[in-house]
Amino acid sequence: MKKNIPLPQPRKEIKNFQPYIPGRPIEEIQDKFGLKNVYKLASNENPLGCSKTVKNLLGKLYTLFHRYPEGSSLKLREKIAKKFNVSKEEVIIGAGTDELIELLGKTYLSKEDNIVVSNHAFIRYKMAGELMGCKVISVPMKDFTHDLFSMAKKVNKKTKIVFIANPNNPTGTYNTKDEVNWMLKYFLEKKLYPIVVFDEAYYEYAKVFNDYPDSLSLRKLYPNIVILRTFSKVYGLAGLRIGFGISRKEIIAELDRVRPPFNVSVVAQYVAEKAIDDEEHIEKSVSHVIREKEFLYTQLDKLKIDYIKSATNFVLINVYPKKGIDVFSKLLSKGIIVRAMDEYDLPNHIRVTIGTRKENIKFINNFKQIIKN
Repeated sequence: MKKNIPLPQPRKEIKNFQPYIPGRPIEEIQDKFGLKNVYKLASNENPLGCSKTVKNLLGKLYTLFHRYPEGSSLKLREKIAKKFNVSKEEVIIGAGTDELIELLGKTYLSKEDNIVVSNHAFIRYKMAGELMGCKVISVPMKDFTHDLFSMAKKVNKKTKIVFIANPNNPTGTYNTKDEVNWMLKYFLEKKLYPIVVFDEAYYEYAKVFNDYPDSLSLRKLYPNIVILRTFSKVYGLAGLRIGFGISRKEIIAELDRVRPPFNVSVVAQYVAEKAIDDEEHIEKSVSHVIREKEFLYTQLDKLKIDYIKSATNFVLINVYPKKGIDVFSKLLSKGIIVRAMDEYDLPNHIRVTIGTRKENIKFINNFKQIIKN
């Protein structure tokens, strides 16, 4: 290889761009520590896995492998549209909602624009803004919850998108109907019309709370809403990478112009079409998380450990005066994968996914020893 040929340089926005850091894979930890059993409680997956309906499809899937997927995921869009009483033109399918967040950035953001996000919110929003070189306005949380009043006050004529994870990752908190309604009415009153993204990855877990907002109905009040949901959490299909967005058809049409062709595999489309109507699996998964969260809360209370009650399938735990990264590392050596929260500016916290009872007991027993030492 000739070394005197200049290396092409990426855009300057890429130079300081920090890639997303996923949870550590089970195989890596098994190899590193010589462990047979490793428990992954890091990535907010469904500990029950996918539904029986999905498992029964596996033997048929090989017949699809030689064909390109339907480019726009038409059948899945039609099923989602029917389920949520919208038109198929108001639905877009992505390779996970991560892709849809990035598509929003690529479609709508330029250097002259800004986005408004919350401190300690899902880091992919900030990344979408930084990737496009726009200004990212980050607003402090209030009691570990998005402060929609303060976020709304930061919106101006150059604000293209307001990102709201509801409920939020990694805090597990949510904004109420009244809070969301106030913010949207404020925008209308001030004649400010940014795209408001409600990232509802944990929707199925949060909707059991009476004051959790119905974002679909809010589109009548404020049409510039994008609702993001995923098959990665309660549906147990994280490995297939598939999610969807709902918005007014004009916004969806613009996103579709930028969306890559064949962005969602034929397998992911086919499985999601069958999974979306499996209410029995959803109810079973939500009930499991509610029950196991209470178990975890009880154990943490006994240890006098501070945590945030969660509307999701994970719990944010305060390990002060210890550092989250130290607790994470010690748990890792015991074969338990959680998440340290340094990248969210929460250095004294860890985030723990709700697992099976066996996994939760394993976590608590080892966590107890680490905290005492």
